[in-house]
Amino acid sequence: MRAINQLIKINDHKIEVLLKGSKGPLVIVLTGMGCSFEEWYEVIQTLSKTYRVLTFHRQGLGQSEIGTGIQNTASTVRDLSDILNHLQIDEPLYLMGHSYGGLCVQHFAKVHPEKVAGVILVDSISVELKELVKLDLPVLNQDTDELWIEKSLAYSIKNEQELSEIIQPSLIEKQRKLPMAIQQKLLDFQVNPLLYKAMASEIKEWTKDAEVIRSLGSFPDVPLLVIGRDKEYTIQSELENGIPEWELRVFEEKWEELITKQSELSIKGEYILASHSGHSVFIDRPDLIIDSVHKMVGRVDRVGLIQN
Repeated sequence: MRAINQLIKINDHKIEVLLKGSKGPLVIVLTGMGCSFEEWYEVIQTLSKTYRVLTFHRQGLGQSEIGTGIQNTASTVRDLSDILNHLQIDEPLYLMGHSYGGLCVQHFAKVHPEKVAGVILVDSISVELKELVKLDLPVLNQDTDELWIEKSLAYSIKNEQELSEIIQPSLIEKQRKLPMAIQQKLLDFQVNPLLYKAMASEIKEWTKDAEVIRSLGSFPDVPLLVIGRDKEYTIQSELENGIPEWELRVFEEKWEELITKQSELSIKGEYILASHSGHSVFIDRPDLIIDSVHKMVGRVDRVGLIQN
């Protein structure tokens, strides 16, 4: 099985790119904010037996450098385009994005519709994310973007040792079953100061990004699968953090509404409930992610056969 993990020079910065698999259509995975592509290890390992899988760490994440300018969805779209050009990839793409990565996928699909064969949004941030901010939730609303930006900037000026003492990096139970080399990469990922510099910029920009994406016009009418987390499962999980159930329910109902609405972006859209899963569907339900890619590619293949 072919696997390439390398740093690619893009303009004024280097980007860490993983390309795995030697055959089949190209599936691109864009991770969520502050997330490593190593968290997708199980999914990528399985998919790469049938497809070629391309993923990368956005600027500041993992081994990727931060270039000049801001880190936002537009910079991710540019970097992905440059990576594809560098690798001389010119073919229809299957784009899959989780959370913030889903927002980036929506941006890419609108800017480069001719390059997109299909899209999978995994509990993706909506371009209507302002609707979440409007909710009157006293406890949840204490965790503001401004506080996250302040905290991230404070972390960004620490060194790795200081961050290790503050954060005390850890892995969840499922991650502790991964190969030791992957576990270590996940731990190292958490104590990289540039990660927090990048996060501060992405958080600062994401509301504006959403408005920019909305202004770009219609989403391409390509096959679209929208995977949403299990509302009740998430509420029960978050109750352990001391958040009032009524607040969780109001938030989750709005989140579910925004997620299901994303399936209307394309006339070929479909909503899929990730039962027994929280936000990290790729960890809680890797089987569903894998099945969704098979379903998407199979659907496009059937349409191609009919048209021919």
